[in-house]
Amino acid sequence: MSDAPMISVRGEAVLEAEPEIARLTVHVQSQESDRRTALDRLTERNQRCLDLVKSYGQAVEKLETGRLSITPLLKYKRREGDIRAYRGTVQIKITVADFGVLGELVARLGDLERTAVDGPEWDLRRESEVYGRAARQAAHEAVARARSYAEALGSRLTGLVELSDEGLGRPQERGVALAAAYGGTGPGGAGAEPEPIDLEPAAQVVRAAVEARFTVSPPDLEPR
Repeated sequence: MSDAPMISVRGEAVLEAEPEIARLTVHVQSQESDRRTALDRLTERNQRCLDLVKSYGQAVEKLETGRLSITPLLKYKRREGDIRAYRGTVQIKITVADFGVLGELVARLGDLERTAVDGPEWDLRRESEVYGRAARQAAHEAVARARSYAEALGSRLTGLVELSDEGLGRPQERGVALAAAYGGTGPGGAGAEPEPIDLEPAAQVVRAAVEARFTVSPPDLEPR
């Protein structure tokens, strides 16, 4: 190990950025006295929802079907075979890239029969350049801080011993949560399209931090 003096520092960066995508979670339900009817109704409503989302083309970046279930509902909690209805549920996950259509899409999804919408959850893409920019700023901060300490001691940086990335952190900024009432068209009347909902994107905060150790030239510790 070198006997050269070392300086250890921590560099940090905090950036704010506009979100790049918005995620919606849609829950489609059916409830019927007959299992097969519940499944058929669920299939119809699920297809109607998927067709609506697909009609937005490239504005929707990703469309995924999550969990699907058909559950018997008992009249009494602890008595087997006494079923009052069957409930079907399917979860649909949507990633929207074009915020210009987001308010309209949310309103139209919420207007579908027995459908609930949760979201949007604003986010950055995994490959977003914001993460790289935050990491670079954290590294630059570490170098600047180490150089400042070295100059205060009458030294100069001579080498990098170690640079440790603490990882990128970003709190999830959550938008409005929507729970659309089950059961058909709204006050506008049959066939009327609902008004788009005004949604304001939430800024995303990205944090980066590094730990760094530098070798320095011998300090000048003589009193001045």
